Amino acid sequence: MTHSVYWFTNDLRLSDNALLRRACEQSSSISFIYCIDPEWFKSNRFNCQTLGEQRWAFLVKSLHELNSQLNARGQHLVVYFQAPLEVIDHYYSHHNTQVIYCSDQVGLYERQSLTAITNKYSEITLKQSNTFTLYDIYQLPFELSELPSTFSKFRKKVESSNLSIKSPVERPSHFPPPLIAPVPWPKSLPMVEQVNCEFDAGEVAAQHHVEQYFSSSAPSVYKLTRNALDGMANSTKFSPWLANGNVSVRQIMHALQEYEQQHGANDSTYWIYFELLWREYFQLYSVRYDHQLFAFSGISANKPLTSFYSGRFKQWCMGTTPYPIVNACMKQLNQTGYMSNRGRQIVASCLVNELKLDWRFGAAYFEQQLIDYDVAANWGNWQYLAGVGADPRSGRHFNLVKQTNTYDPENNFIKRWRGDDVYSIDSADAADWPLSS
Repeated sequence: MTHSVYWFTNDLRLSDNALLRRACEQSSSISFIYCIDPEWFKSNRFNCQTLGEQRWAFLVKSLHELNSQLNARGQHLVVYFQAPLEVIDHYYSHHNTQVIYCSDQVGLYERQSLTAITNKYSEITLKQSNTFTLYDIYQLPFELSELPSTFSKFRKKVESSNLSIKSPVERPSHFPPPLIAPVPWPKSLPMVEQVNCEFDAGEVAAQHHVEQYFSSSAPSVYKLTRNALDGMANSTKFSPWLANGNVSVRQIMHALQEYEQQHGANDSTYWIYFELLWREYFQLYSVRYDHQLFAFSGISANKPLTSFYSGRFKQWCMGTTPYPIVNACMKQLNQTGYMSNRGRQIVASCLVNELKLDWRFGAAYFEQQLIDYDVAANWGNWQYLAGVGADPRSGRHFNLVKQTNTYDPENNFIKRWRGDDVYSIDSADAADWPLSS
């Protein structure tokens, strides 16, 4: 008799989850768990927390929806407000747990949690597989240690190798009985605030969005509309569901291929794949560079010529800088938990170049606020913009006036999000001494 635990992480779905199928096939009884670490709600060294209100609300709804799907199959999700090691200790000590199933992780701290468990419990077998990327690592035409230094080189190697993408798998046809009875959610969990979010969380909403998107003509004009600062139909908007694992990247790729077969391929449909490859690259980048993903100098040998001014950072976070386009983007982020890709590049460039701030504070604030936060893509992209990551140059400095004229020529976006409420910077210096006027 095999008593197992399936530990959900960034794979909050039942469909196209080969590891979940494997767990159901190999277990006589199983407990499906999700660990909410109390550390996620504490302030870190960047004066941010892992989960802000928008992210927390999206996650909670995803978990409720996952539990409903499990209930319909005679199972349930057990949610813990504890560090993972404490939870596994409980299962090992009280339920004779022999096997833990958990998706492969690319984040440093997530991998450290898994290592801590295997180091402490040699009697427990940890079974993992990839549920988060297009390709399995063994398919790649290079060793991870030889990951190409730029995305362009990576893309060319992958495309020239003509790698196959596995087809999505069906939900498990059978779920073993629960290892433990249903448990109420911990009363100590933080309250979920009322939020203004355009995205409905969970696997059902994710599948509906993918179907709706590829039932429209939007994929055929994606490259022409993707840089818009606002609007649900201008870009794919897959990222919140991808980040939480409500949908798999292989499911999206399968839908894209079907669309191309029915409607024809063009530059725009290719560009959707192109963006998915960027995501793929950063997942590998995170594992390859490990702790360097969070280092001030990134993977480069040189530290950026930036510092930290608490006042400037607060203004950037709140959208009260001297730059209307930046303010509008940040207020959109704070109110909705989302920002366009173009907007992210604009505000990141401003933080690094105009405000001369340590890029890691911006990355940490994005981690707190974005409902589509992905550790690899977030920190990798910030390094890229700061000039200390993949393809390191002097950084990407966006002309904010030009960006405004190009992407918001009528100031509609700025007006909608009240970006024209501008303020000067530096009423105090870096040591918080008042500056004379």
